[in-house]
Amino acid sequence: MAKRERVVRMSVEQPLWRALTGYRVLTMIYAVLLFAFGRQQYERPWIAVAYLAVMCVWTLATLPKVANAASCTKRFLGVDLTIALVGILLTPLADAQAQSVDHSTLPTIWTAGSVLAYAIKGGWRWAGVASSLVAVANLVERGHPSRDTLHNVLLVWVASIAIGYVVEVARASERTLARALEIEAATRERERLARDIHDSVLQVLAMVQRRGAAMGGEAAEIARMAGEQEVALRTLVAGGLTRPSLVSEDESQGAVVRVVEVDDEPDDDTPVDLRLLLAPRAGAKVTLSEPGAPVLLPPPAAREMAAAVGAALDNVRVHAGEDAQAWVLIEDWPDEVIVTVRDDGPGIPEGRLAEAWGEGRMGVALSIRGRLRDLGGSAELISVPGQGTEVELKVPRGKAGQER
Repeated sequence: MAKRERVVRMSVEQPLWRALTGYRVLTMIYAVLLFAFGRQQYERPWIAVAYLAVMCVWTLATLPKVANAASCTKRFLGVDLTIALVGILLTPLADAQAQSVDHSTLPTIWTAGSVLAYAIKGGWRWAGVASSLVAVANLVERGHPSRDTLHNVLLVWVASIAIGYVVEVARASERTLARALEIEAATRERERLARDIHDSVLQVLAMVQRRGAAMGGEAAEIARMAGEQEVALRTLVAGGLTRPSLVSEDESQGAVVRVVEVDDEPDDDTPVDLRLLLAPRAGAKVTLSEPGAPVLLPPPAAREMAAAVGAALDNVRVHAGEDAQAWVLIEDWPDEVIVTVRDDGPGIPEGRLAEAWGEGRMGVALSIRGRLRDLGGSAELISVPGQGTEVELKVPRGKAGQER
C-alpha cells in the first residue's frame, strides 16, 4: 500500500508582497521624475542626485527581499527604513525652501513602502512603530507641523496599522482553515479505515462470536473473547485518533497542511467493468442482473461501488439469515450508474439504524453510505418490516473517482 504526502500551502500574504514589489519600483520612478522636473528649485541638487542614486540601487537590488516574508528579514527592514528616514531628513539640505513651502521630500511616497513592509511582515504593532518614526522624521524635516504634513503623517499611520491588522486577522483565519482541512482529511482517512475494518476484521469477529456461542464448550469462551474484542475495536473505530496540529510551521509563509493520501493500488486510468467486479457475488442466494454491454467506471469508483454492494450483501446474510434471497440489479445510465440490492428478509425495524450507530455498528453508515458519499454519489435505504430491504446505490459519472 503506497502512501504519498501532499503539502498544501495557503498564504493570503503573497499577493500583498507582489503588490509591495510593484509599489516600490513605481514610487522609485516617481521620486526620480519628480526631482527631474523640479530640479531648478534645489539649491544643492547634488545631494538629491546622490541620495536618489542610492535609493534606486537599493530598491532594485533588494527586490528579492520583498518577494515573500521569509526573505524580508529584520535587518533588511531596519536598513530600508533608515534609508527612507535619511532621505526625509536630507531634504532641507538639498532644498532650502522645503521648510517654508510644502515641497515633497526626497523619497516622497517611496517611504510608505518601507512602512508597509513592516506591516505585512510583523503586523500592526510593527507598522505602528515604523510609521511613528516616519512621522517624527517628517515633523523634524518641516520644523513646524503644517496641515498637509499632519494629514500625510496620519494617512500613513492609519493605513499601515490597518494593513498590519488585516494581515494578522488573515493569518489567524489561515490557521483555522488549515486545522479544519486537517480534521476533514483525518476524518476521511478514519472512515476509510473503518470501512476496511468493518468489511474484514469486524465481520470475522462477529461470525466467530455467533458460531462459537452456538457450538458451546470451549468455543463459547472463544466466542466471548471475540465479542469483547469486537466491542473494543468498534469503540476505537468510532472514536478515532486525534492528530497533532501541523497548521503552521512558519506563520510568515502561510498555513501549511499535510495530507497523507493512501493508494490501495497503483494508479490506473483504464476504466473497469463493474460487472466483472460484481460477478463473483452471484450464487445460489444472490441473483445478478446486468446490462449486456460493459458498465465502465474509473477504477476507484468501480472498487468502491463493488465494496459497497458487498457490504450490503453481507448485511443481508448477517441480518436476514443464511436462507435469505438477494437480487442485485445494475443499471447503466448516461449520467450515472445505479446498483440496487434487494432481499426478502424481515426488513429493518424503525429506528434500528440510529440504534446501531449508537452501538458503534457502522456498516450502513460507513461501508455503504460513506463510500458513495466520497464518490459524490448517494445511498438510499428503503425497508418495510416483513417485506425485506432495498438499497439503491448511485454514482454520477462526472465525479466518480475524481476526489480520490
